Amino acid sequence: MTALAILDLGYGNTRSIALAFERLGADPRLTDDPAVAAGAGRLVLPGVGAAGTAMQRLRETGLDETLATRTRPTLGICLGMQLLFERSEEDGGIDLLGILPGEVRALAPKPGFPVPHMGWSRIEAATDGTGVDAGDYVYFAHGYVCPDGTATSATSMYGDATVPAAIRLGHLWAAQFHPERSSSPGANFLKAFLRS
Repeated sequence: MTALAILDLGYGNTRSIALAFERLGADPRLTDDPAVAAGAGRLVLPGVGAAGTAMQRLRETGLDETLATRTRPTLGICLGMQLLFERSEEDGGIDLLGILPGEVRALAPKPGFPVPHMGWSRIEAATDGTGVDAGDYVYFAHGYVCPDGTATSATSMYGDATVPAAIRLGHLWAAQFHPERSSSPGANFLKAFLRS
C-alpha cells in the first residue's frame, strides 16, 4: 500500500506539493491510477486551473469514482477543495464530485480587492487540530469560493467576503489556500493531515 499518493492529472502544482511533503519526511507517490489512489493511506487532490478540465480528467481516469468512495484521509488543495462540492458556477455551471453539499461561486471584485485573490491573507478563525490558527497568514490564489458550512474549519476574509480557508469533515481535509506556499502555517497544516 502507498502511504501517501498525490493525484497527477497533467495539470497543476503536483511537484511543489510533493516537495512540501518531502520536507516533512514523507515519501509521496504521484499517480493517476485509480487502484493506487484507492489503496493509498492518504490521498491528495491538488489543483490549479479550470474546474471543467479537472473534472473531465477525473472522469476519464475513473478517479471521480475513487474519490467519491474513499474513506481514508483525503486532502483537496485549492481547486482540489472546490472539486469536492456539488457544482461550480465556472464556465456557465459544472457538476463536480458532489462529496460535499453546495455550489462554488465566483468571488466578486471590490475596490482594492481584485479577482483573482492572489496573496497572503489572515486566518480569522480556526478549529483545533488542523494545524492553522487565527492570526496565521496563508497564501491564496483563487477566483472562486466554496460555500461556508458545517465542514468549514478555518476562515479568512477577502474584502467583505468570508472565504472558507480550510475544511475538515471525517476523513476529508481541504485547503483553499496553498499550504505548499504558506511557510510554517502551511507546513503545520500538512503535518496535521499526515497525523490524521
